Amino acid sequence: EVQLVESGGGLAQAGGSLRLSCAASGFTFDDYVIGWFRQAPGKEREGVSAISSSDGSTYYANSVKGRFTISSDNAKTTVYLQMNSLKPDDTAVYYCAARWGVITHTPVPSFYDYWGKGTLVTVSS
Repeated sequence: EVQLVESGGGLAQAGGSLRLSCAASGFTFDDYVIGWFRQAPGKEREGVSAISSSDGSTYYANSVKGRFTISSDNAKTTVYLQMNSLKPDDTAVYYCAARWGVITHTPVPSFYDYWGKGTLVTVSS
């Protein structure tokens, strides 16, 4: 059974940091791209960052570039999203998702096969 379990969300002040984790199981981790998406109330789900487990290539949305860092521990089949210099606009439910292959374009939610249930990140001003 495929499982993606997010953790690490919570409340942070503007300028603060949080680290999200996505623990994956039930599929060949090394063959997949793991993406982080977020969805704020009333907004569409957007791709924040992604990493190819096979070659380590990464993607960042412009809105988080320089503030967020994605990394992967293939031995633990876990992907992390280190979020620094948080802003109130980062408030959203954050989801991790998986799709087979490598990063070739901006993460598109419909291209991802497996999803976690999400973790809420709230950034206060």
